[in-house]
Amino acid sequence: MQSHFLLLALGGLLLAGLLIDAIGKRTQLPRVTLLILLGVVAGPSGLDLLPPTLTSWYEFLATIALSMVAFLLGGTMSLRALRSHGKAIVLISLFVVALTASVMTVGLVAIGTPVDLSLVLAGIATATAPAAIRDVVEQTGAKGPFTDTLLGIVAVDDAWGLIVFSLLLVAAKALVGDGSWQVAEQGLWELIGSIAVGLAVGFPAAYLTGRLQAGRPSQAEALGLVFICAGLAVWLNVSFLLAGIVAGAIVVNFARHHSRPFHEIEHIEWPFMVLFFVLAGATFQVTHVADIGWIGVTYLVLRMLSRVIGGWVGGTWAEMPHLQRRWIGLALAPQAGVALGMALVAGNHFPELRDTVVALTIGTTVVFELFGPMLTLMALRKTGECD
Repeated sequence: MQSHFLLLALGGLLLAGLLIDAIGKRTQLPRVTLLILLGVVAGPSGLDLLPPTLTSWYEFLATIALSMVAFLLGGTMSLRALRSHGKAIVLISLFVVALTASVMTVGLVAIGTPVDLSLVLAGIATATAPAAIRDVVEQTGAKGPFTDTLLGIVAVDDAWGLIVFSLLLVAAKALVGDGSWQVAEQGLWELIGSIAVGLAVGFPAAYLTGRLQAGRPSQAEALGLVFICAGLAVWLNVSFLLAGIVAGAIVVNFARHHSRPFHEIEHIEWPFMVLFFVLAGATFQVTHVADIGWIGVTYLVLRMLSRVIGGWVGGTWAEMPHLQRRWIGLALAPQAGVALGMALVAGNHFPELRDTVVALTIGTTVVFELFGPMLTLMALRKTGECD
């Protein structure tokens, strides 16, 4: 493969990302969905325009993009922010994640889905799409207690979801293993090792970064942390997502001299996310859609049901107003990038399930990204916080 084809493809995809970003803002169509559809059209299932070398980079680019997402998610988990958000945010986010995982597992097993696949999909179902929800709030100018609670929840629930996902992967490995302690030990190592990597990177980073430029790390420092943390996690065969969250949480809570620890990551995250979503679409095999029919339908129904129940139960415990607790679960319907990252990680652990998991996750992500923001908008209107 000549290098100029690869460079042309990279340049074209990044420019297409800019165009899709503009289209999304004008039409209010979710840009994640547009990027995935672009990948499907340009990939092997469509016009087959992308060089094979580029599609083979998918896992590498996904690791970079999702490591940035993990650090940014960890950066939202400051104790000060959690205290200021109040018990409603903590309770609702925990109930939504816990009920999504449990309802999805029981429901999928009940229709005959293998236990390992059920656990993996249950973990993926916990993810939401903070960017999509924030976009709806910004576009509508919504303001009020319901909006504040919603934004607080999406700031932390993907972090809880990634932790639950890691635990369910451990459980899936143990249940489908040969019964030996080696399987359980590997799963336990992955969980403990991820936390250890996050701590090992996070504590030195909390003290050392942000010294050259007072108040926040430079772009080189921020990227260096992301790459080192992800590299150590991949090398040690542990979750780079969980390691990134732990490192981000350590830095935001212990770096007293920082104002916004990962501000520089936000400036360069989008180009990597463009390539990630497009290549996710390009690796999507349309022929696998027919193989996941009833599982996919069940996934869609159970995820929405568990969102509504989790929002209602958590809102009741947090003494949220009746009208708001009715709509908070539906407002959390969007699902995007973190779910795709979970699917990629799960595929690496369970190669025999990879095609099914990736196809189902991309398919349901498209559905949730098309209709999820509409449900968020409806919830904001029903609670009277936007026109």
